[in-house]
Amino acid sequence: MSHPSLSRRILFGLLAAPALLPGRGSAETLPEVTSIPDSLKGSGEIRVATFGGTMQEVQKRAYFEPFEKLSGIRVRDFAGSDITKIKAMVETGNVEWDLAQVSRGSVMNLQKRGDYFEKIDYDIIDAGVPAAFRFEYGLEMLVWAQVLAYRTDAFRGAVPKGWADFWDTKKFPGDRALLGAGSGNQPELEFALMAAGVPPEQVYPMDLDKAFASYTKIKRDVVKWWETGAVPVQLLTDREVVMTSVWNGRMAALQQAGVPAAVSWSQGLLKRDCWAIPKGSRNRAQAMKFIAYSTMAIPQARLSMLIPYGSVNDGANEYLSPARQEVLPSAPAIRSQLLTYNYDWWVENRDAVTARFNRWLLT
Repeated sequence: MSHPSLSRRILFGLLAAPALLPGRGSAETLPEVTSIPDSLKGSGEIRVATFGGTMQEVQKRAYFEPFEKLSGIRVRDFAGSDITKIKAMVETGNVEWDLAQVSRGSVMNLQKRGDYFEKIDYDIIDAGVPAAFRFEYGLEMLVWAQVLAYRTDAFRGAVPKGWADFWDTKKFPGDRALLGAGSGNQPELEFALMAAGVPPEQVYPMDLDKAFASYTKIKRDVVKWWETGAVPVQLLTDREVVMTSVWNGRMAALQQAGVPAAVSWSQGLLKRDCWAIPKGSRNRAQAMKFIAYSTMAIPQARLSMLIPYGSVNDGANEYLSPARQEVLPSAPAIRSQLLTYNYDWWVENRDAVTARFNRWLLT
């Protein structure tokens, strides 16, 4: 019998509880920001586009709701952040979002084609945010990993530990899912190469012929090329696949709901999301104030306590227990197993790779 789908009632029940540590049965109280500088206060509203799902519900509790109370600026959050929508909004002059959760690569790639984002005002950003997370048209706001997830009841105790195991359909039989190239995503060529035996440190620059030859070996076993983060966890929950790539934070609610599933960190991709302000935002100043607030130490720690994504503020660790830090992708023991995603390579090669991937899917 398949496990029931994750309902919003289950999700809200998890979020209403104290911050839970997956697999540890303990809870922690979220730290509070009691006051903010006058420079971050204001009026009016901001319209924030997120990636939806568990992440959006966590963001409400971590920093949307506290910011609204402390600043006097209303936060209206929307699911479905999409770089192609931002491009259309800016080009038509109908900018519906003041702020969007996107990736550095998406911002850099779109800026190659025109002027689509406002510059970040770093004068008001907390000093605890290292230079590595800062760039002209965006500020990275969380660290996450794209990893292998599997049903623990599928392989009679055997545990897949990397992409060669994902590709091994004899040892680990069953349907799979992988990320496709729709909705601004990039196909997971890195995983295809590591499955073919390429060491992580030699993945970039990527050998496209070798990557697509590897993809061809697994193609018939991939029943879904997913585009949004909710899909792979639902596929696991409903037993439609036994293994899939997944955004690590999406697994927290699934595991807390009792679905027999786990993450294999080995050979995952270390990635980062950023805040970016679409060019022509009607509430640019308010959006900048929110960016500054959300990347302060305590709001960053609150997010990491609610969902296993790493912080971009060095001061956040002061508020995170050692046990919590151990399950974040930024933790040394996990970070050492991950390959850092090369945004620069993808900015230069994204269009050609996406076109080739779409042609390959049709063959």
